Amino acid sequence: MKKCKCRMAKVFFKILKIFLIANVALFVVFFFDLDGKLMFNVVEPFLKKHYDNMERKDVLQEPYDLDKFPKYKY
Repeated sequence: MKKCKCRMAKVFFKILKIFLIANVALFVVFFFDLDGKLMFNVVEPFLKKHYDNMERKDVLQEPYDLDKFPKYKY
């Protein structure tokens, strides 16, 4: 009987230890804003490079007709 309680206590304290380590790690990420720094320094330049090189239609080159209106379908 005591062997079972001792084993359960070890498992409980292992789970508690893992929970505390995860909590501390998440607090460090929050406190130093590491997720924001990652987004700003790694993800955003990658997305800028990708989306700035995309081909787009030049809307300034289209003719502007006053008497023609688009057909709106509802």
